[in-house]
Amino acid sequence: MEETQTNVRLYAFEKLRELAANILLKAGFTPEDARVGSNVLLAADLRGIDSHGVARIPGYLRLLEAGRANATPDIKIVHETPGTGVVDGDKGLGLLSGPYAMKLAMEKAGNVGTGWVAVRNSNHFGIAAYHAMMALEEDMIGVAMTNASPIVSPTFSKSRLLGTNPICFAIPAGKQPPFVMDMATTTAANGKLEILQRKNEKAPLGWMQDKEGRPTDDPCIISKGGALLPLGGDRIHGSHKGYGLGAVVDILSGVLSGANYGPWVPPFVAFLNPLDNLVGEGIGHFFGAIRVDAFRSADEFKKHMDNWITTFRKADTIPGEKEVLIPGDPERITEEKRRKNGIPLLDPVVENLKKIANDFDIPFSF
Repeated sequence: MEETQTNVRLYAFEKLRELAANILLKAGFTPEDARVGSNVLLAADLRGIDSHGVARIPGYLRLLEAGRANATPDIKIVHETPGTGVVDGDKGLGLLSGPYAMKLAMEKAGNVGTGWVAVRNSNHFGIAAYHAMMALEEDMIGVAMTNASPIVSPTFSKSRLLGTNPICFAIPAGKQPPFVMDMATTTAANGKLEILQRKNEKAPLGWMQDKEGRPTDDPCIISKGGALLPLGGDRIHGSHKGYGLGAVVDILSGVLSGANYGPWVPPFVAFLNPLDNLVGEGIGHFFGAIRVDAFRSADEFKKHMDNWITTFRKADTIPGEKEVLIPGDPERITEEKRRKNGIPLLDPVVENLKKIANDFDIPFSF
């Protein structure tokens, strides 16, 4: 373990994954589900999405304790056609229903060219990239998205009606690393606010508004009635486009699956109860798998993806910038570094993990 900066230390990937799996096991997960869940969590930490890794464990445990999540879900298909399916997550974490649904989408794509699977009655599913990237191993394009707690105001509104509603596309390449676009449909993911709160730092103006619709840099503004803003920040900078993207994710994940949508999506925090008269079941996700060779030879496609990627990498840069990045580059570079050097965790995250380990009588030795 090595100290890198004030209140941040590095921890070995394998040890953190083992700790996460042991915590989930003690929380009631089966050994296999604990393995899958810990893999999803540590994928986030490796890729630099620190808000969705082991830092999320306390929140998941609170959902389980409140009875809003199920540690042993009976995840099953409730409707399907050759190319589509609907999965009921049985109130389990999306860390489990996500991989289940993505595997189903890939199976359907293997049979008919594409597969599309909607999930209802689920919970937070970690990072979208984990699920979408599963398709890369089969020379498929992966798609993953989810709706989320309503903390985002549509353009021109003060009302909180949408979630950060992330969307990911993972596209295979040949000699080049895959193209992986994983993004929230808001100016910033809610997890970034949580990190700013732990660091006691302000947020950039343009990310959020207060309850009256005025710009603010307060990272705690959500708890004070404020809201995150759609991608673009305001109408003149294109927030209507971010609003549209978030709406599409909400409709495909919630309306299409039979999950809750809009203001009815259950909050992640366990101390807030879902609204009365819910319009669906739990949180919703939507997954897709597209078999490349359903359109053209996979080898030809990957050769041209390499050409596409290298062309963009060679683009002329603006002053002060070294190169043009391809979606997925920052996360891939971060993963390479963290696998080698360790995963940085803020002290508050470590203290939470230590307390949980102690409560579950799990050794915490790093």
